[in-house]
Amino acid sequence: MTAVRGSSVDVPTQDGTADAYLAHPDDGQSHPGVLLYMDAFGLRPHLAKMADRLAEAGYTVLVPNVFYRHGRAPVVDLPEFIDPGSRPEIFVKLGPIMRSLTPELAMRDAGAYLRWLADSPLATDGPVGITGYCMGAALALRTAGTYPERVAAAAGFHGGNLATEAPDSPHLVADHVTAELYFGHADQDHALPPEQIDRLEEALTRAGVRHRCEVYPGARHGYTQADTAAYNAEAAERHWTVLLELFGRVL
Repeated sequence: MTAVRGSSVDVPTQDGTADAYLAHPDDGQSHPGVLLYMDAFGLRPHLAKMADRLAEAGYTVLVPNVFYRHGRAPVVDLPEFIDPGSRPEIFVKLGPIMRSLTPELAMRDAGAYLRWLADSPLATDGPVGITGYCMGAALALRTAGTYPERVAAAAGFHGGNLATEAPDSPHLVADHVTAELYFGHADQDHALPPEQIDRLEEALTRAGVRHRCEVYPGARHGYTQADTAAYNAEAAERHWTVLLELFGRVL
């Protein structure tokens, strides 16, 4: 097993400093860069473990706190095991924070994250991979469309609101994407109903984007997150298989 080094880093942005977790093989070499976009619960030990697993596979992984404008992580207090059904106050706090991260702000920040990876001696030259979870799936898609020259592969898992009828829906960047994309949808996800799944598929196909979209049976919104009530071990391992295959082939 590859030894991994993890540390906290600060990423300068146009609007301040984003705290982040960095994981990479502890071998003194540079490795392909990966940007891991958090879910709404934010930068926490479980996401660090996910980054470590990617680093074990040979990648330099940056996990920014995308809510940094509201403070360093954890932005809200979280229990060790997250069950929003029994703790509705979590989303009462998170809702305004999530809404404040507009697409414009998020993509301005994405440029800073990508520049940080490009400047890091721990990351190889060339395009990066992205993986995003829940709200992070939309950030992954937007980043692939906003910075096509920097993103070679992007994946999103149990993403919500990926293809709405809003004028700034994430799927509308499809025409600008040059990366290969993968989406693993949850089949029990109120945030991504069948009509949005179809709309996303149609947009990517029409734009000629290399992509694969799959629905994971029996999976709920958040199925990769082992510290939440939505976790599904079988679906989570399936996600690791397809993600590592994508990155291994493209990066």
